[in-house]
Amino acid sequence: MTQIVEIGKSRVLFFSRSGALLRAPGDANDFISEAWSNEADVLAIPVERLGPDFLKLSTGVAGEVFQKFVNYGLGCAIVGDITQALEASGALRDFVRETNKGKSIWFVADLAELDIRLGTSPLQSRQG
Repeated sequence: MTQIVEIGKSRVLFFSRSGALLRAPGDANDFISEAWSNEADVLAIPVERLGPDFLKLSTGVAGEVFQKFVNYGLGCAIVGDITQALEASGALRDFVRETNKGKSIWFVADLAELDIRLGTSPLQSRQG
């Protein structure tokens, strides 16, 4: 079940842990459509909704999906534990560290961390 929550200046669409996976860049369209229909400007996507190759940067899936979100003015937070993927890939560690410095894409451990980040530094959104 998806849920809309206002945090700081952001309208966040929390996706449920079950449902269609982000397996390919084209799958992002469903997430974007859901965000627009709910007038959300930030997507909170559980790691359970990521396809098996999403965090393998060599596939290009994550980069293309995130670029699509940014192009459409949506912030995105991937929510959950990606420790195993981080331990397996130095490139992913670097990618996560760099995206977490920005204002468009974040990887957060849980919703409490997202709440703290949004309360102090809103993700880039359509509204500004």
